[in-house]
Parts: sequence; structure tokens; C-alpha cells
Amino acid sequence: MFFVENYAVAVIFCVVTMLCWGSWGNTQKLSASKAWKYQLFYWDYGLGILLSSLLIAFTLGSIGSQGRSFLADIRQAEMNHLALAFLGGVLFNLSNILLVIAIDLAGLAVAFPIGVGLALVLGVIQTYWFNPKGDPVLLFTGVGLVTLAIIFNALAYKKRAAADESRPQGEGTGLGLVISVIAGVLMGAGFFGLVSRGMVKNFAQPEAGLMTPYTALVVFAVGLFVSNFIWNTIASLKPVRGEPVPLSSYFKLGSPRLHAVGILGGTIWNIGMALSLIASGKAGAAISYGLGQGATLVAALWGILIWKEFKGAPKVAHQLNTAMFILFVAGLALIIRAGA
Repeated sequence: MFFVENYAVAVIFCVVTMLCWGSWGNTQKLSASKAWKYQLFYWDYGLGILLSSLLIAFTLGSIGSQGRSFLADIRQAEMNHLALAFLGGVLFNLSNILLVIAIDLAGLAVAFPIGVGLALVLGVIQTYWFNPKGDPVLLFTGVGLVTLAIIFNALAYKKRAAADESRPQGEGTGLGLVISVIAGVLMGAGFFGLVSRGMVKNFAQPEAGLMTPYTALVVFAVGLFVSNFIWNTIASLKPVRGEPVPLSSYFKLGSPRLHAVGILGGTIWNIGMALSLIASGKAGAAISYGLGQGATLVAALWGILIWKEFKGAPKVAHQLNTAMFILFVAGLALIIRAGA
């Protein structure tokens, strides 16, 4: 199987993860319309994650003479470790579908910095607890700066919402923020820690009973895909706003382009997940996860610069967003340094 042995390469993988995790939300924005709701997009998103995980496992996860190939690895993996990765997929899917709802309500520039930023803080703490790797002072100082960035973004959002008379009263100022926070807490509750706890520590000579990152990725994806029939069905039949979205609409309204965009979104996210798991062998799970969740910065840039989600916002909102970017960059730099 393929794995990295150099810290600099592991950091590059984490940066690509950050770009992937911060950019997949654009596919939701591209496909959104009155007819094609986020719930319909999300069926294809989950399918994209499952298909891409299998493709990665049978290619990168099965080449070379070192490590264990995917099929050999999944046959020997112990059930409790497989269950952890499966549960990680279920937990992540619940948090992620709430994030998708928050994007629909509040936009990329708000849902990601608050939801995923909070997940970064909680996730780094938990993954470091189980796998302490890197300088804790630098690591948690970086996490502290990210926490400040989240607060600044929340304040910027409230300033924008207060000045936006086109939104129904209460929708912009409260619901988007609340759902973003819930998504962040659930995401940071440990999906990455659950997956990484069942993984081998030595990728070149994998320990018996544990999983390689490629097996963990597939089992995680299966957990996500299966739980989609629970979480997305609930989101479709009991939406936060608007009318219920019947499953039949997926087949009646979906064009090849719309399905392709959703599958692409899931594939983009999952490439990031794969690289993060691969990089964790050299960088450590806490640093790998923390850098990947720098996606908050990428998504905020997409939302502000491309989708113009803060157009017409008061000057103080732009100042708060500027401070948010500075704090995020400084925090991420310390996280990188912590593992060097």
C-alpha cells in the first residue's frame, strides 16, 4: 500500500485535505435551486464518498510490497476496530448533514468557520488525548487562536444579519448559528478519533487486527452511506424550513449533471479524508486532523470572495472577518510547527 515517510510530504497532504474539505461545499451551491434541494444533493454526495473510497482502496491501498493490501487487511481486521470506523461514519454523517443545512441557511462564509472551526478545536483535543504527538504548547496555542477566529466570524455574521432586511426576521440571526454550533460539536465529538483509534501505527509493518488507513476509509464510508437512509430521510421529511422533500424527487427531478455535481462533491471531500488518514501516520492524528480542518479558512474565502455572501454588510463585519483570517492563519501555522 502507499504511505508517506516524510513530515513535509505529510504536511502537503494535509494542505490538500484542507483545500478539499473547504471546497466541496461549492458543489452544493452550484446545484442548489428551488427544485433541487440540499437533501437531494446529499444522496449523491454520500454515494460519491462510498464510490471514491472503494476506488482509492483498490488502487493506492493495494499497490506496493509494503504494508497490507486492502482485501487482505479487511479480512484480518478485528470487529471492534471495524465497528469504530463504521460508527465514525455514522457520527460524521449526522454532523455533516447539519452543516449542509447550515450552509443552506447561512452560507459557506458562516457555516464553515463556526461549525468546522469548532470541530477543529474539539477534534484536536480528543485526537491528541488518544495519540499525543507534537508540541502541546504550540498545538493548543494554535487551537486557541482558531477559537478566537470562530468568535470573530460569529460576530461578523450577526452584524451582517442585522443589516440584511431581505431575510425573514430571526432566520439569519439565530438558526444558522445554532445549527452550525450543533454540527461543530457533533463533528468534533470524535469521528476522526474513532476512525484513527482502530488504525495501525506502523504503516510499513501493520499490526495484526488493526486497519490500514484505506480499510478504515472504506468502513467509514459504508457507515456514512448506510446512515444516510436515517439522517437524510429525517432531514427530507422534517426539514428545518420549507416543504418535505420526497425521495421520489431524486429520480423525477435529477438530471445527469445534478447527480454528477453531487457525486463530485462527495469525491472531493473523500480525497481530503484519505490524504488526512494517510498523513496521520507521520504527522500524528491531532495535527493531521487540525490542519485538514483549516478548511474553514478556504470555505470562508469561497463564500466571501466568490459567492459574495457578505456583500452589502457593514464595515465592522468586514473588519471582523479580516481579523478572523489573520487568527486562522496564525493558528494553523502554530499547528504545523507543533509537529515539525
